Amino acid sequence: MKPAPFQWHAPETIEEALALKAEHGDAARFLAGGQSLVPAMNFRVAQPAVLVDLARVLALDHLEFSADGTLAIGAMTRYRRIERDAAVTRRQPLLAEALAQVAHPQIRTRGTLGGNLAHADPASEMPAVMLALQASFVLRSRNGSRIVVAEDFFVGPLATVLNEEEMLVEIQVPPLPPGSGTAFLEVARRRGDYAMMGVAAVLRRGADGRCAAARIALCSAGPTPMLAVRAAQGLVGTGLTVADGAAAAELATREIEPMGSVQASPAYQRHLAGVLVRRALAVAAERAAA
Repeated sequence: MKPAPFQWHAPETIEEALALKAEHGDAARFLAGGQSLVPAMNFRVAQPAVLVDLARVLALDHLEFSADGTLAIGAMTRYRRIERDAAVTRRQPLLAEALAQVAHPQIRTRGTLGGNLAHADPASEMPAVMLALQASFVLRSRNGSRIVVAEDFFVGPLATVLNEEEMLVEIQVPPLPPGSGTAFLEVARRRGDYAMMGVAAVLRRGADGRCAAARIALCSAGPTPMLAVRAAQGLVGTGLTVADGAAAAELATREIEPMGSVQASPAYQRHLAGVLVRRALAVAAERAAA
């Protein structure tokens, strides 16, 4: 298969890229790795008239911790760089753990975090991880910039709040407080396939050992990455026992909106969600205690 004809531009600055997007409007698409867009173009599911290739925009490729512990990740930062960064593994272990489950090493070598998040596939791991970590996204156009929290960014299958002239330029992940534990689990038919269900859990124990805060996010659980808000709230104040985790898992299965696929019915996805939430909470609780 071959894509439909298109114009190709390779700007070297964010300003040049935004100017091209403003000039061509909805006819243009940003190319940020291309692991999803290029196959869609080959099958002619997507037929942009103009591609704005961001590979030469070096300002979009960075990975650094600020003085307050916030992790800033440029939109064009490759998965593999984040996955292999020792500081990320130590200070944001959920990111490293989940990235190891994404597709295959070849995909992670080319794919970018910003490209994945802007694509907004609800079956993808990273959108759910961003919800669990309470990340924020910096969006920029020629008229200025704005910051949108992950919970408000995803609005539907392959749909975000990005307007026609905006670009996702940076992801900001706040530091994990002391006493935190995280875990990521998923079930796929084959390693590298999209998950039939995936769960990202973040727990924080207080000085008394009880749960002080919790967040549970799921992929392949609805039209967007899903937060199990009531399930997480129900954990606060508990001792994070096996029974507490089981109760939270039961609540979580009622909060999600699985749509089913050729691999799993909605009923089976709910079953998987219950099992994975229970297991992820147990792992996160153990890590928080450590």
